[in-house]
Amino acid sequence: MSKERPKIGTDGSVLPLLPPERDARVWARLVRVMFYTPGFLALLLIKSGEPVSFGITVELLMLASAAAIVGGLFIGTQSEGPGADASSQVGAWSGALVLELLAVVPFLAAVPALFHELVNSTLLHARAPGAVNVTLGASELLPMVAILPFMVYQLAGFGTLHYIVSRNVNWIINCAILGLIVAGYVANREAAYQVERALMSLLVLAMGATMAYGVLKLKRLQAAYDANVPPKPPK
Repeated sequence: MSKERPKIGTDGSVLPLLPPERDARVWARLVRVMFYTPGFLALLLIKSGEPVSFGITVELLMLASAAAIVGGLFIGTQSEGPGADASSQVGAWSGALVLELLAVVPFLAAVPALFHELVNSTLLHARAPGAVNVTLGASELLPMVAILPFMVYQLAGFGTLHYIVSRNVNWIINCAILGLIVAGYVANREAAYQVERALMSLLVLAMGATMAYGVLKLKRLQAAYDANVPPKPPK
C-alpha cells in the first residue's frame, strides 16, 4: 500500500494538496503518440488539397504535435533524488498539464472538422462515374463524442487541473472548452472560417494562460509543501 502524505505541516497549518505521484514513463509514451498522430493527420489533410475549407484545423493539429514535445521536456525534468527542487519535483505534473490543455484540447477541437474534410475530399478518393453521393448527416458528429470522456477525465478528478483550481472553476473551464469546440465546428460547417479562427484562437489562448498559471502554481505548492512538511522518521 502507498504511504499517505502528511497533511499538517510543522507550523500547524494544512499542507497544500498535491496531485498523486504519476509514472513519468507512461506520460513519455503519450508524448510520442501526441507528437506523431496530429502531425500525420495534418499532412494527410494538406494532401487532400482543398485548403479553402481547412479553417484553422491544420494549425490546431500542428499545435498539438508541437505541444507534445514541450510536454516531454517538462516530463524529462522529473526528479525525486538528490538535488531535486520544486521545479524538478513537479515536472511530470507540469508535462501532464501541457499535454492535457495544449495537445489534447486542440486535437479534439480539430478532429470533427478534420473528419468532415477527409470524408468529403474529392482528391483523396475520386468519385466513380455514376456513384451515388451519400450524405453522412448526423453521423459526422461521432468523432466529437471523444470530448465527453475527456470532460469526465477532467471533472471526475483524474486531470491535473483538478488540483490547481476549485471545483467550480474546473467546471467553467471545461464547459467553455466544450462550448468553443462545438461553436468552432458549427462555424466551420457554415463556412464562417474567420469566426472559427477567432473561436479557436480564443480557446488556445485560454488553454495557454491556464497552463502557465497551473505550472507556476504547482511549483509554488510544491515549494510550500517542502518548506513545511514534517521530517521523515528515522528508519
